[in-house]
Amino acid sequence: MKLGEVERLRGELTEFVADVFGSLPRRDQRRWGECYLRGLMLDGRRKSVQPMAERLPDGNMQALQQFVNQSPWDPLPVRRRIAERLTEVITPEVWVIDDVSFPKCGKSSAGVARQYCGAVGKRANCQVAVSVHAATDTASCPLEWQLYLPREWTDEPDRCRRAGVPDDVTHQEEWRIALGLLDTLAEWRLQAPVVVADAGYGVSTPFRVGLEERGLSYVLALTGKEVATQRTSRRTGLPTAGSGRRRCPATAPHHVPSLPSRPRRVRAGSPR
Repeated sequence: MKLGEVERLRGELTEFVADVFGSLPRRDQRRWGECYLRGLMLDGRRKSVQPMAERLPDGNMQALQQFVNQSPWDPLPVRRRIAERLTEVITPEVWVIDDVSFPKCGKSSAGVARQYCGAVGKRANCQVAVSVHAATDTASCPLEWQLYLPREWTDEPDRCRRAGVPDDVTHQEEWRIALGLLDTLAEWRLQAPVVVADAGYGVSTPFRVGLEERGLSYVLALTGKEVATQRTSRRTGLPTAGSGRRRCPATAPHHVPSLPSRPRRVRAGSPR
């Protein structure tokens, strides 16, 4: 957006900031939060603090930098309020679980490694985040997300510390992260209509079982090599969930092998 267009939205943006950043304890934090949002909305290829501060008439690089990575405020209440507002606007038909990749040139950013990068369609130097998006046929928005940290990072505590990764953060497979995100959204009292994901998640038996245990409806793409089994309860004569090596739970109709799927991805340090 052009600067003039952003300025015309200042009134609506002020209302949005007052609601979303209401949990921030200090007025100056809310002020620079609003300034940072305007910087993100402005045209410009680079969205790091310095170029955004240069484009904003009231930009202050030091103040924005402090707001982003030094000022002590809890991001979870902010993310929760954003998810609540977006869900009201979108009224999602599905929640999409997927990986979001960020190509990188250097090696210092937290989690950066040579791994599958969806942004370029091949293995490349990048960061990867697991995300849950609310989606309809016409719109989508992120509800929750978490950076994936390869083992090559968690095996080097000093490297993590230099990048600002908290000491208690450990390696988690992407499917575990996805289930954790769904649990967080459930704690926020947001309900998934139907969970969908590509074959990268569909081939993971623990992920499918985790969805079953949470009572979630889902549609997952498969590679075509999986086998669906169905067992019958001796007591009731009704189907029960069956599982086994590379086998789907008994609710096989939820799994649609014909869905478009990309090749199975291989993550550095994270075999599925």
